[in-house]
Amino acid sequence: MTDGYFELASLDHFWVRRRFEVFQKLAGRLVQSSREMADVGCGHGMLQRQVEETYGREVTGFDLNEGGLKRNLSKSSKVCCYDVFEKSPAFQARFDLIFLWDVIEHIADEDSFLQAVLFHLALGGKLAVNVPAGRWAFSGYDRAAGHVRRYSHQTLLEALQRNGLQVLTWSYWGLPFLPTLAFRKLWLREEGVQQRAYSTGFAVGGNVVNTLCGVLSHMEVIPQQLAGTSVMAVAQRR
Repeated sequence: MTDGYFELASLDHFWVRRRFEVFQKLAGRLVQSSREMADVGCGHGMLQRQVEETYGREVTGFDLNEGGLKRNLSKSSKVCCYDVFEKSPAFQARFDLIFLWDVIEHIADEDSFLQAVLFHLALGGKLAVNVPAGRWAFSGYDRAAGHVRRYSHQTLLEALQRNGLQVLTWSYWGLPFLPTLAFRKLWLREEGVQQRAYSTGFAVGGNVVNTLCGVLSHMEVIPQQLAGTSVMAVAQRR
């Protein structure tokens, strides 16, 4: 993640709240049934904090961005400056549920990265993945955010299946914001300043707009397989 993400994303941001709600609808029951959980690419710990406050559970956070880790919002969960390619024996097959939210779109070689993540996942364990959707919408915002690609549901499911995972459920989400995605692509096509491109694409411009976006975000039924600005999938290690 860029440092701009840590400045703009908060627990009150409608997108952060909606992403967690989508997971709860798809597979929230997995949190209580998992012995240990990890968040790969935890950043400043918003997901960790959400799980702590909603389920009273801890989620070990892994990241390489020290700036994000220093701002970590979790209250009780561990945080580790750790590269999954290290494949520490202490973490081998340790976690029953691993969150991989908005990470693999930053990785050029998604297969080798997924294999490194799976080293840490218990046999039969679950992987919850979220990525930006709409390959047609790739724009200056994505380049500013460090994205290598955006996904369709087909490309996400193929990547998971190719790496030995069985997809249990998936859903697009963010359908009400597709017009905004198209507008953002046009608005930023001439954008030359990277940080400005990112802040323009992610900022919501105040509490009123954030609240209205939150209301709008609920105007879709989850799961849905039509389209969206993001796609989430839950898969099981064979």
